[in-house]
Amino acid sequence: MPKEIAVYMGDNGETTSLYQNGKVMVYQRNQGCWRVSRERDFSLGDNFNIKALREIMDELIEFLGHCKTFVGLSITGIPYFVLEKSGCSIWEFEGNPLDFLDYILAKEEEEQRENSQQNSTILPTPVETFSGCYRISIKEIQEKNLGVSSKQVLLPFIRQGKFYSLEVLCNHVPPWLENEILLNQLESRTEVIARNEVKLVMTKKCCDS
Repeated sequence: MPKEIAVYMGDNGETTSLYQNGKVMVYQRNQGCWRVSRERDFSLGDNFNIKALREIMDELIEFLGHCKTFVGLSITGIPYFVLEKSGCSIWEFEGNPLDFLDYILAKEEEEQRENSQQNSTILPTPVETFSGCYRISIKEIQEKNLGVSSKQVLLPFIRQGKFYSLEVLCNHVPPWLENEILLNQLESRTEVIARNEVKLVMTKKCCDS
């Protein structure tokens, strides 16, 4: 389905506040060009209570349908929260839609790629090689932008303390890990295996039950 972006516009053809009378214009991008696929007049009115405001916004959400991007000059209060709750990404821009629609599309596609990459990332976990002895590699986390840190992967396991030894393969020993070794009174030794490849082994006197 082609990408759709809804823009709230005033009579001057530029974005306006949602608390001003205007039109909701839903733009659709086809073959590199933005065109209005549907539109409707919109007004929150002057005298309304919260219930009436929510009903008006519910009608707007129904009109938007599958369109989950909404742009206006100013979007605040209950309208903002109703749009957010419906799953819309909300943008505030001043000016003509054709000046910013491509920018919004590029930013949203970039965010989708980042979220997809993070969701598809399988985090490494320590693997037990012998009873109480574990091994893990954090090289990929250190060398690539996977959206997670070595601390997020290792710290919970170290803090649990349910191991006798932990072998960590890395391209450098994280400074925070050196502090944890001291705090948990662990013994450690490092071995340079190759360029940008270090093996750190942490051991304790006994494995906690």
